[in-house]
Amino acid sequence: MKKFAVYVISILPIMYMAVIWILSSYPADTFVKTPFSFDHLLKESLHLIEFGILYWLFIFAFAVHEKLTEKLSFASAMIAVFYGLCDEIHQYFVPSRSATIIDLIKDTIGVFASYYIVKIFYFQKDESKLKTFFCKLAALKTY
Repeated sequence: MKKFAVYVISILPIMYMAVIWILSSYPADTFVKTPFSFDHLLKESLHLIEFGILYWLFIFAFAVHEKLTEKLSFASAMIAVFYGLCDEIHQYFVPSRSATIIDLIKDTIGVFASYYIVKIFYFQKDESKLKTFFCKLAALKTY
């Protein structure tokens, strides 16, 4: 069971990237359409969350294999931002979607807010709940 959990956690970033790509292939209102007046604001704020989640999934994958370092954390952030750029380029070619610099900036802010949390609460604090959580993830790995 532990090996299965490690396997799932390891492939989650790639699966999530595929989901982002698929969702970006459809018009913006295809999956999430609300009757609220703040519908546009809600969807715009999801950029912050969407790519922040991608960064966290990379971090979980490295943590479960006991490979999480500051360099890999930064590399994960850069990969998530680069994928945000790829997603914006992809959306440029999708009818009824658009590619904007502001969306890429929101993606980047979401990633680096998450990166900063990991940097402070995992790499700089001696004992933290985040470090304890990552240690428990690493305990899933069996040899």
